[in-house]
Formats: sequence, structure tokens, C-alpha cells
Amino acid sequence: MSRPHKIANLIGVPLPMVGLVVAIVVLWDRAIGPLELALLIGLYLLTALGVTLGYHRMFTHRAFESSRAFRAIMAILGSMAVQGSVITWVADHRKHHTFTDQAGDPHSPHLAGPGFWGAVKGLWHAHVGWLFESVGTAERERFAADLLKDRVLRVIDRLFALWVGLSFAIPFAAGWLLGGGLGAALTALLWGGFVRVFLLHHVTWSINSVCHFFGRRRFNIEDESRNVFWLAPLSMGEAWHHNHHAFPTSAFHGLSPLERVADPTGLLIALLEKLGIVWNVVRVSPERQRAKALPRRA
Repeated sequence: MSRPHKIANLIGVPLPMVGLVVAIVVLWDRAIGPLELALLIGLYLLTALGVTLGYHRMFTHRAFESSRAFRAIMAILGSMAVQGSVITWVADHRKHHTFTDQAGDPHSPHLAGPGFWGAVKGLWHAHVGWLFESVGTAERERFAADLLKDRVLRVIDRLFALWVGLSFAIPFAAGWLLGGGLGAALTALLWGGFVRVFLLHHVTWSINSVCHFFGRRRFNIEDESRNVFWLAPLSMGEAWHHNHHAFPTSAFHGLSPLERVADPTGLLIALLEKLGIVWNVVRVSPERQRAKALPRRA
């Protein structure tokens, strides 16, 4: 990892946490207002979908196709989640799938040694530590060659800092225009910017840590991925992570009827397909699921 990349992460990882602490102090004697709440929820959903629908299911796993305009919009929204530029993110994630829970996996929690302290160190590495060690080290030419051929995505990738700035400028401007002044703008920036990024970061990082350590398995695969039901709604369906590792190209991570209800990204993809915005959507048949299912316990 380059020195500027390390410095950027040293700033970008703790700064949203500082924002959360400031927000708690501000909230101490004043409840969060409707504007701040709307910005927090609205921007969380949009930028989360930029990651789950855009970065992950469309760009990394090619679970469906869409227009160049829609691809560009999703790449920008994913960039606004402040989790890395689109091509770097995709390269890292494809490397994770190539070496899942083995040497070479950028963020497995199972490579830090045996015992309790090995588990603690592994979970720390998978959740946050890898951002200071192995993030951005996947060879883009090897793991994201298809995206490097897309001129629009290359431009969006190079302008990552611009999209990060926009991610914070939008709540600040909304607070200024709708709240009437600098104080409202700063409060909107706090909740719609820093707190929103903090929450989304830790939900996303929990897929790397929690969903490779705790939870349930129902398919016969070799890695340590797990389904974590309580995390599924917050992660827009990404916490059906064991299902995803069993069928990586599936556009839907919730595979059973109950799982599908808690897979908002999958529900949105189904709607976009009906509207003709996405097409060639990859589905996993019940027969394929049964063929890979673990034997039921007696």
C-alpha cells in the first residue's frame, strides 16, 4: 500500500467516528431534527446501494447488465460511500473471492493464528486492520481488467476525491438551503455526512468480519462465510453472505422466501428489471440450490 493511501485511511477511518462523538454531544440537549434524519437515512440508502447494487453485484460479479448511464450513476454513488474508488474496490473484492479465507485473502479473520487471541486479531484485521495493510493491493490489471477497459469508469475512478467531497457537500448545502444558515448546514453535514459514513462503514466492514465468523451455513462450500440475519436489512441484503459465496454471480443474496424479504438490493434489482433498466439478471434455480445444500441434521 502506498504512503498517500495509508495517510488517507488514517484520516478517513477515524474521522467519521469523531463525527459520531460530536453528534452525540450535539444531541445531548437537542433531538435530531427531520432534516438531519432525512439526510442521514436518504444518503445512507443511496450510497449503500451504490456499494451493494453497483460496486458489488453489478461491477464485481456481473450479476446483471445495464446502460452506460446507469453504470456511471451507480459508480458515483458507490464512490460517495467513501469506501474506495470503483476499480480498486472491485479488484480487492475479486481477490477476496479468489483466495477466500486462505493466504492472499485481503481481509479474512481466520489467518491471524489459533486460539482466542488469534480470533480477536483476525476479527480486528477483517473489520478495520486490513484498511491499513492490504486494501488496494490487488492488481487491477489482473482482477479488474474489464473495468479498466471502460473509459467512463476509469474517469470516475480517477475522480474519487471529487465524489467524496460531493458526499459531504450535499448534506452541507441541503442544511444551508433548507435549514437557513451555517448552523443548520453544519448539523446536516454532521448527520448526513460523518455519522452516515460511520454507520455505513461499520455495516460494510461487518460483512468482512462478522459474516466470516458468526452465523449459519446451509451450502456445501469450503470457505467460512456465514449468513447473519439481523445484519441483512442494515446491509441491504449483503449479510446473506454465505449464500453469496455459494453462488457469487447471483443478483439475489436472499434465496429463500424469508431471506428475500430482507434483501432490499435484490428487491430493487427485481423492480429495475421490470422497468427495463437492468437486464440479463442472474438467478439461481432451486435445483442448483438443492444440489449444493448441506445434508439436513436428523
